[in-house]
Amino acid sequence: MTPLFYLTFGATIFSALALAVFFFFTRSSRAALQRVREITHYGRQFRRSVPLGSNAGRRFMKVVNWVRARLGLAADAELPERLANAGYKGTLPADLYTASRILCPLLALVAGSFIPYSRMFWMIALPAAAYIAPNIVLTRLVKRRREMIRKSIPDAIDLLVICVDAGLGIDQALLRVGQELGNSHPQITEELLQINREQRAGKPRIQAWADMAERSQLPDIDAFAGMLVQTERFGTPIARALSAFADNIRLKRRQLAEEKAAKTTVKIIFPLVLFIFPSMFLVLLGPAVLSIMRGMANMGQ
Repeated sequence: MTPLFYLTFGATIFSALALAVFFFFTRSSRAALQRVREITHYGRQFRRSVPLGSNAGRRFMKVVNWVRARLGLAADAELPERLANAGYKGTLPADLYTASRILCPLLALVAGSFIPYSRMFWMIALPAAAYIAPNIVLTRLVKRRREMIRKSIPDAIDLLVICVDAGLGIDQALLRVGQELGNSHPQITEELLQINREQRAGKPRIQAWADMAERSQLPDIDAFAGMLVQTERFGTPIARALSAFADNIRLKRRQLAEEKAAKTTVKIIFPLVLFIFPSMFLVLLGPAVLSIMRGMANMGQ
């Protein structure tokens, strides 16, 4: 068998594992969001079906935890918070993350043993990369969700101002905004509906807003939660505070767009120097160089 076969075999294993992890993570997030929507929107009775492989899954996770304990790998205390920041709640994402950090290096070790050349190097490098890969993927998911929430804040604030001006209270307005933005901005919808669920469970309003700011870890969300806390404590008109905050958000959005537009003049220098200028020089100076070379060849004859 050729080395290409072994490389293809290893790539197939890693691709299948990545697709499986992505499928389970996405299914868990969608199931949680569907649960929130059915409770807060329609108030229907929801009966969660128990998967057929639940017992096998629990036994599998017991084996994974036993292996982790034997290897001396301590549980990450910040993992539930990071998964919540990425939009994944419950025990299933944490179990999948732990299993991937144990199984991926083992599979990478097996795949590296099939590589005929520099086998020892690949048997060390591939498991190390496979152990770090879940952490990198989770970090990128957290950053992507935060960026999506940041982009959806202006629309959410505008709708919130409209709802408050129409006579709704702040709690009803937040719930209404979460319902309206479910299709266009599902990330901010999850946060707003999470606030509603926590308040219905008995958590104080100020604490629910502070928890939202802690989950998102965005300056705009921190400012928004702080503004709501101040209006709640000091009794200032919520409509006026939201209008001022919406104007500030629009100003920041316009300034950010102007900043990015100003940076384009600097960023465009690199493609100009590397790609466009060489082509222009070749087109403009190429005929002249060829003419000079022909003239020098004729003079030599």
